[in-house]
Amino acid sequence: MSEKYGLITAYTDGACRGNPGRGGYGAIIVYGDNEKVITGGAENTTNNRMEISGVIAALSALVPGCRVKIVTDSRYVVDSMTKGWAESWRKNGWKKADKKPALNSDLWETLLSLCAERTVTFEWVEGHAGHPYNERCDRLATSYADGFAH
Repeated sequence: MSEKYGLITAYTDGACRGNPGRGGYGAIIVYGDNEKVITGGAENTTNNRMEISGVIAALSALVPGCRVKIVTDSRYVVDSMTKGWAESWRKNGWKKADKKPALNSDLWETLLSLCAERTVTFEWVEGHAGHPYNERCDRLATSYADGFAH
């Protein structure tokens, strides 16, 4: 991919009130001195779906060809992408190694497609450990989940 763009960092988090329940995600995209905040959610969802949705929202806001580092406290997202699990699930017809269906295949398909058009790396950070952007994303996600209209 081209080096037209410098490295962009996107911090993401997801939250759910009940699992399943009302959920929200927050993303903060940082490029130089600029920040873009994104929130969203769903009425009947899971925490893992919100974690993936936050990454999708961040990547969807960025142009193809960019270089982006996703920083999240979701092991599910980081491990699924960096260890090749999501790609393997797709190659196996959305089945896991144990032949059980892979969960959230619709979101993984979208995420894999977005990553194919961008140079994406993933970094895990410990949640609720004082990381300023992670804490902000957590507040965005939980606020959205708490205030989602019925």
